[in-house]
Amino acid sequence: MGDITSRQFDLMRSYIEEECGIALGKEKAYLITNRLSGLLTEYNIPDYEGLYYTLKNKKDPHLKERVIDSITTNETLWFRDKTPFRTLEEVLLPKYIEEVRAGGRNRIRIWSAGCSTGQEPYSIAMLINRYLAREGIRDVSPGNFEILATDISRRVLKIAEAGKYDDLSIARGLDLEYRSRYFTREGRDWVLDKGIRDRVEFKQFNLQNNFVALGKFDVIFCRYVTIYFSPDLKREIFRKIATALNRPWGVLFLGSSEVFTGYGDYFTRMLHNGGVYYKVKE
Repeated sequence: MGDITSRQFDLMRSYIEEECGIALGKEKAYLITNRLSGLLTEYNIPDYEGLYYTLKNKKDPHLKERVIDSITTNETLWFRDKTPFRTLEEVLLPKYIEEVRAGGRNRIRIWSAGCSTGQEPYSIAMLINRYLAREGIRDVSPGNFEILATDISRRVLKIAEAGKYDDLSIARGLDLEYRSRYFTREGRDWVLDKGIRDRVEFKQFNLQNNFVALGKFDVIFCRYVTIYFSPDLKREIFRKIATALNRPWGVLFLGSSEVFTGYGDYFTRMLHNGGVYYKVKE
């Protein structure tokens, strides 16, 4: 295991799974040594067992956040996988808009769970804005759509809230139409339009917690998040997601490469234009 003993790894693994749900196999020991070794030096802690007991006994919230921040994976890009956004635009938005017009409700709630630096929820907000404008829809506005974006990492949420991205981040999945319409160049950064930024509420949230305080949603994007969790935690999160979705047309989107077994307890698997989504059972 390199610079970490089996005992030290087991201690840190248990702490990480307890705090943020990520389940690390022994082959992932390098993640701890690669990502946390700097904290040992910074905090003058001799080894990973010492780090574990410092975390458990001193309960320093800043150190805890540093550990979680270092271990979590924040890979993201604009309009990732494409197919969920096609389904949102071609299937769900027309349905929800008609419901608003019919007077059954005045808002549609969308949750981006594990939002990282904001590309996913901002992609959703831009798509809704463009769709309404392109279709000439004036009786339903972007204000009828409420977008909540959550992540366990406070650091990535600060980046997301700022809405500023470098050339590399902008190039990953964002086409020129969206860039020219919703971003302005300021020095080395591309800055997202304030109207789009204001459409998204960012909140720190641990998916192991109770969802009740978040309210009900029509669409939940939970993509490439639970792949790091234990099977038991995955099942529990999908159960809570099903409970948090409005019926009859609450929808869950997963990553295109994710395997979702046992979905039949709570969801019906749906297909559209090359993509898969999961409609909550009534």
